[in-house]
Amino acid sequence: MGRTFPTILVVEDDDVFRGVLTRALSARGYDVMGAPDAATAIARASEDPPEMAIVDLRLPDASGLDVVKALKRIEPATVIVVLTGYGSIATALEAVRLGAAHYLTKPTDADRILAAFERGLLARPRDIDLATPSLARVEWEHLQRVLVDCDGNVSEAARVLGMHRRSLQRKLAKRPSNR
Repeated sequence: MGRTFPTILVVEDDDVFRGVLTRALSARGYDVMGAPDAATAIARASEDPPEMAIVDLRLPDASGLDVVKALKRIEPATVIVVLTGYGSIATALEAVRLGAAHYLTKPTDADRILAAFERGLLARPRDIDLATPSLARVEWEHLQRVLVDCDGNVSEAARVLGMHRRSLQRKLAKRPSNR
């Protein structure tokens, strides 16, 4: 009898990234369901609880932390990896406290996510490396988040941040290291 792969629920509001992950995981033999928001994810998990879930922290209708809580309430055995575009240690710790096995910062890919599932299953939460990012990294991520909130409008983001547009453009161009 062949090996059966678990089901994975991918909760990601970015249609393109959700599609890429869904196809990549399906190609590896997993039974994958996608959900663009918290409500859809919770409804699908209620109908057919997944063994594994990938949850983006930032969703249009709720926090990914709410989805983690709901998935754990529906099926406590569900193994969850949380994705965030903004590497916040406090939020990552909260996700782990709520039951997530691991967290990853974007950009990421299917191989890193599957490795995180494996590490998360083997590690206790206090064993997970939560290295503090550099100040430059935190500033860059904050600028990116404000830019996303302003729908990519650099002039509007500069006004919100109280800085000159060209200064913002220079800071955004200097992508810091991951640490």
